[in-house]
Amino acid sequence: MSGGSATGPKQLAALHGRCFVTPRPWTATEFEGLLSAPGCVLLTAADGFLLGRIAGGEAELLTLAVAPEARRAGQGRALVGRFLEQCQAQGAEAAFLEVASDNAAALALYRRTGWEAVGRRPRYYAPGIDAVVMRHGLGRAA
Repeated sequence: MSGGSATGPKQLAALHGRCFVTPRPWTATEFEGLLSAPGCVLLTAADGFLLGRIAGGEAELLTLAVAPEARRAGQGRALVGRFLEQCQAQGAEAAFLEVASDNAAALALYRRTGWEAVGRRPRYYAPGIDAVVMRHGLGRAA
């Protein structure tokens, strides 16, 4: 995917498949359904994307994927920052996400961008990995 941003369901699924084992990668059909849903937010970068949704006063960061070879260069942080700005612009008062408890890099990124752990879902992901539920109050910039 290097050199071009993913925008279609097949491209998104291909990059997601390179980035995730747990939770399992999403299919092109799943992306197609999400992209057509009201409130969907797709933000892209050269080697990554963020998919979220905004409804009423709440937003949800559904997934963030950055190509393995492009990580630690600021794309993920920039995408999260743009998402939070868009949430605020559309009147959301809080944003939520779930992340695998063993994904140290993602947890660190989210903490650095102002997210706080507010709950845990035991054995949410196969094979028995907990999900950390995180919240951003949208009152401060990432």
